Amino acid sequence: MRVEALAGRIAVIGWGSLIWDLDDLAPKVEGDWMMGAGPVLPFEFSRISPKRKMGLVLCIDPVHGAPCRTSAILSRKGDIHEAAEDLRLRERAPAAEKIGAFCARSGFLRARVPEAGEAVRDWAARTGAAGAVWTDLDANFEAVRGEPFSVERALAYLAGLTGESRAEAERYVREAPALTDTPFRRALAEAGTG
Repeated sequence: MRVEALAGRIAVIGWGSLIWDLDDLAPKVEGDWMMGAGPVLPFEFSRISPKRKMGLVLCIDPVHGAPCRTSAILSRKGDIHEAAEDLRLRERAPAAEKIGAFCARSGFLRARVPEAGEAVRDWAARTGAAGAVWTDLDANFEAVRGEPFSVERALAYLAGLTGESRAEAERYVREAPALTDTPFRRALAEAGTG
C-alpha cells in the first residue's frame, strides 16, 4: 500500500508489537502496514508492560528516546474517537487519554508529549491524512523499579528476567521493527544479546 492511501483517512500509527500483533484491532483496520511511512517520534524501551509479561517495551520517550520513523495502517473508522477507542481496547489502556489522537478536520489533538502531537499533526498535513491515533502510554520504568531509567539499568533489568517474562521481553525486542533504533537496542546489539 502506498502512502497516498492515507489521504482523507484516519491512520493508526505503530512502532512496536502492533506491527506484528494487531490482536483484536485486526478487523478494525485495512490494508498492509506502510512501513516507515509514519511520523518520526522519540522512542526507547523504557516501559515495563504487564501485557508483555513485565518485559521492556517501546514508548514515546522524549527524555531517553531516539528519533525513529514509525509505520501506519488505515483505520476502518471515519471518526477519530471511534478509531482511538479501537486502539485503546487493543492496548488494554485504562483510559482514552492513554491513546493519542489528532483530527485534521476539527483540530482535536490529544497527546501526552506535545512535541509528538505536533509531529503527528505536521505529518498528517503532509500526507493528507484525516487524522491519526497512536498508543500514548508513558515511560514507567522509574515508577515500577524505583530508579530512573538508563540503558545500563534496563540491560540489568532484562538480564534479571526469567522464564516467560524473559522469553517475551526478548521476543519483543527481536520483533520490533528495525526502524525503532534506540540507545537500548544498540546496547543490546553491541553486547551480542539483541
